[in-house]
Amino acid sequence: MSQTASPSTDPSADGVPPHRYTPALAQQIELAWQDRWDAEGTFHTPNPVGRLSEGFERVADRPKAFLMDMFPYPSGAGLHVGHPLGYLGTDVTSRFLRMDGRNVLHPMGYDAFGLPAEQYAVQTGQHPRVTTEANIAAIRAQLRRLGVDHDTRRTFATIDPGYYKWTQWIFRQVFEAWFDAESDRARPIAELVAELDAGTREPMAGTLPEGRSWSQLSEVERRRVVDAHRLAYRHEAPVNWCPGLGTVLSNEEVTADGRSERGNFPVFRRPLTQWMMRITAYAERLLTDLDRLDWSDSLKQMQRNWIGRSTGARIRFAAGAETVEVFTTRPDTLFGATYLVLAPEHPLVGTLTAGEWPAGTDERWTTGAATPAEAVAAYQKQASRRSELDRQSEGRDKTGVWLGVTARNPLTGADLPVFIADYVLTGYGTGAIMAVPGEDTRDWDFAQVFGLPVVRTVQPPADFDGGAYTGTGPMINSSNEQLSLDGLDKAAAIAAVTEWLVGGGHGEATTTYKLRDWLFSRQRYWGEPFPIVYDADDLPIAVPETMLPVLLPDVDDYSPKTFADDDATSAPEPPLSRATEWTTVELDLGDGVRSYRRETNTMPNWAGSCWYYLRYLDPADDERFVDPELERYWMGPREPGDVGGVDLYVGGVEHAVLHLLYARFWHKVLFDLGFVSSEEPFRRLVNQGYISAFAYTDARGFYVPAAEVVEVDGQFFYEGQPVTREYGKMGKSLKNVVTPDDMIALFGADTFRVYEMSTGPLDQSRPWETKAAVGSQRLLQRIWRVVLDEETGAVRAADVAADDETNRALHRTIEAVRDGMSTQRFNIAIARVTELTNHLTSAYQPGSPVPREVAESLVLLVAPLAPHLAEELWARLGHTGSVAWASFPVADPQWLVDDTVEVAVQVNGKVRAQVAVPADADAAALEAAARADEKVAAQLDGKTVRRVIAVPGRLVNFVVG
Repeated sequence: MSQTASPSTDPSADGVPPHRYTPALAQQIELAWQDRWDAEGTFHTPNPVGRLSEGFERVADRPKAFLMDMFPYPSGAGLHVGHPLGYLGTDVTSRFLRMDGRNVLHPMGYDAFGLPAEQYAVQTGQHPRVTTEANIAAIRAQLRRLGVDHDTRRTFATIDPGYYKWTQWIFRQVFEAWFDAESDRARPIAELVAELDAGTREPMAGTLPEGRSWSQLSEVERRRVVDAHRLAYRHEAPVNWCPGLGTVLSNEEVTADGRSERGNFPVFRRPLTQWMMRITAYAERLLTDLDRLDWSDSLKQMQRNWIGRSTGARIRFAAGAETVEVFTTRPDTLFGATYLVLAPEHPLVGTLTAGEWPAGTDERWTTGAATPAEAVAAYQKQASRRSELDRQSEGRDKTGVWLGVTARNPLTGADLPVFIADYVLTGYGTGAIMAVPGEDTRDWDFAQVFGLPVVRTVQPPADFDGGAYTGTGPMINSSNEQLSLDGLDKAAAIAAVTEWLVGGGHGEATTTYKLRDWLFSRQRYWGEPFPIVYDADDLPIAVPETMLPVLLPDVDDYSPKTFADDDATSAPEPPLSRATEWTTVELDLGDGVRSYRRETNTMPNWAGSCWYYLRYLDPADDERFVDPELERYWMGPREPGDVGGVDLYVGGVEHAVLHLLYARFWHKVLFDLGFVSSEEPFRRLVNQGYISAFAYTDARGFYVPAAEVVEVDGQFFYEGQPVTREYGKMGKSLKNVVTPDDMIALFGADTFRVYEMSTGPLDQSRPWETKAAVGSQRLLQRIWRVVLDEETGAVRAADVAADDETNRALHRTIEAVRDGMSTQRFNIAIARVTELTNHLTSAYQPGSPVPREVAESLVLLVAPLAPHLAEELWARLGHTGSVAWASFPVADPQWLVDDTVEVAVQVNGKVRAQVAVPADADAAALEAAARADEKVAAQLDGKTVRRVIAVPGRLVNFVVG
């Protein structure tokens, strides 16, 4: 193969120099180098061991660098120019680090299970795999055309059976584990059973049948107790049930008004038995380990808010024969509690509801129902139609109903009415609150609606204008014969009342979290099957590892059974439940061949994205989900106390909470069980910004294609009609999408890359203007002309020495570009390369030789940003190897020091002149240079200099009388 990878002239260019860098020539160069990279395996990254270890000796002494993006969902729409922002950012970083002496792993895969392909299958009858694989092929082609340096041998999709085999394997590990709170880690479930059998451990509270011990239980009863301890467990929990779609939805798939984001169907909160993941056991570790991660403060705060750690007290209120437990962060306000509120789904609602209304019941408390049971049933149905977001929204009118019973305040002895209201949720605390309307705005609003008493326990300031006072102040109205809090501050009052509660057996200090266990079931076809079967006792059993993967069967109908929109009592019937030949299976699980029933729910698409970074290390390993030696090499801790993980993870802020929490949870389980050496999956994380673009609406308010809008005298028109311009995030709905394909057709991939990287730091959002890419195109054309003669195609580089000014410009550019590359401020790097190119263009006119060291350094500086151009120029400069493996320039410190500096000269503190002095001038030299300046001499003439302040390198100040 020749040194260059493309023709040297552009046959399509007419009327321009024959060797000019035009878009047509750029595309020829790009396609040729992409083919060569593939043929030569330029970006194949060697592992230290295993089947991908060939060539490791070349990089054995290099530090490793593992970079990756949040992998894309393969939509049929493909990529628009907003999507590659992160992909190009990691690509530029990857190329820089390789040139800077690292062994760089930069892979890409596809998160391919999910609703869009399934919905398309429902509509067309085409298997979702067909659609998904076609979309993957299209996006891979787009990424290749951009010139990204992915190691394509490591590419996979979550729908590959060889991949989801190990997703199922990880689920088995979670299922076969429990969380030992004493050691604060996951342990194999077999160890729990051994300790229970030996009598060295008691089961969790509430898991034993009442009045029975472990030794008294039957085998089936013991299995039920053990199942209640597992990290993956079945549980009847309130879920978002959408009859119109026939599936359970996550909170994120439900709109604020309680309807499905897809299809706008009503959504109901109702209890269903679902698979859950006990992520709450890891809440404290997920929270505290955030401090060990190199993530932005804003991203960490989003995680902290979602985990929602609260310290306070759990207080018990007697309600007849039952006990209502509430969690509060303000036990100091217990004297001000005037009623209790339970979530409508609280398990005690049915037990506590009275048979009839007591005499004299306030009509506002009954909602007009004849009995408490009728009122409760109607209210629960009403609440089930509201999303959690809607239920918690500030300012919404407070609604509720009295259960017809009271509970005893343990401190005051007062009987408090017990209500249900939808502003209380089952997932936070205990699902019940003590309402203190004097100090809580929502409780105040509820009390005003229902005519409930208000007792202030915190002294408001003199200028307080009423309502709930949520500030601080001394305690008031908080004393009786048992306890006095009056006059205490908040902290002292909390300590005193908590001590009283504990001493009297009425409560205890505790910590709770807003985080809830992860709902892990979906009533869909296009997802990973669970590796679970059920026996005759309807108890779950994990299939042996030798039976993995459990493959998805082919079905005739991909849609779940749907129901009438308002049929809240219906239950899911997943598509897999109709594959009767698959759902029933004969297996020998150690007790002979028996009949079992498969799990017909599938895993959520979060499952495949929880651990994919580990599979990149060797996606073809069929013996284990990851080789421990590879995991230690690529992800292991660098030093004691380091959490390990991927060195740079780039993705959108929309995944800042759930995806990251789920991945961190699974990784910590794998760490506890000894499968990985790293405690966290992602050591450093950067959220790339968004790209926004102009959008246009017509007189009806409908968006029109932005590409077809024309501007005339500052006005905008579409098909001759005026339209209104606005600014918004690029997307199909705004009809302002620009694709990479469009940009490449206009300018070539390298111009697109440089323009996109020049518009701002990676983590900041930026505007898009296609026409502005011309500036990036001109920069690359000037770089081309510095190295090559446009008329002859001859290389201009020659073995001549650079002058001092050029050396200084070159090495300062090297220093600045290195900093920009290391901090993902590629715009700064491009700006400095532009300055250097402009200097070289002026200093070395066409026809004159350019110092070889300068020309080659310029090519190396631009190589991560415009790799095809750099490869072509590097080859024409006489190099046979890829520029991707060349060494990135290092600045010579001697050229970073100024020979002279400008120093301000002041007279009585006012600047009167600037003088140039040697950079190493001392105070005496500074004073002499200042006195020699004509302007300064005039200011000093006839005056007495009382003092001279000379700061080398900065200023001289004459204090005169």
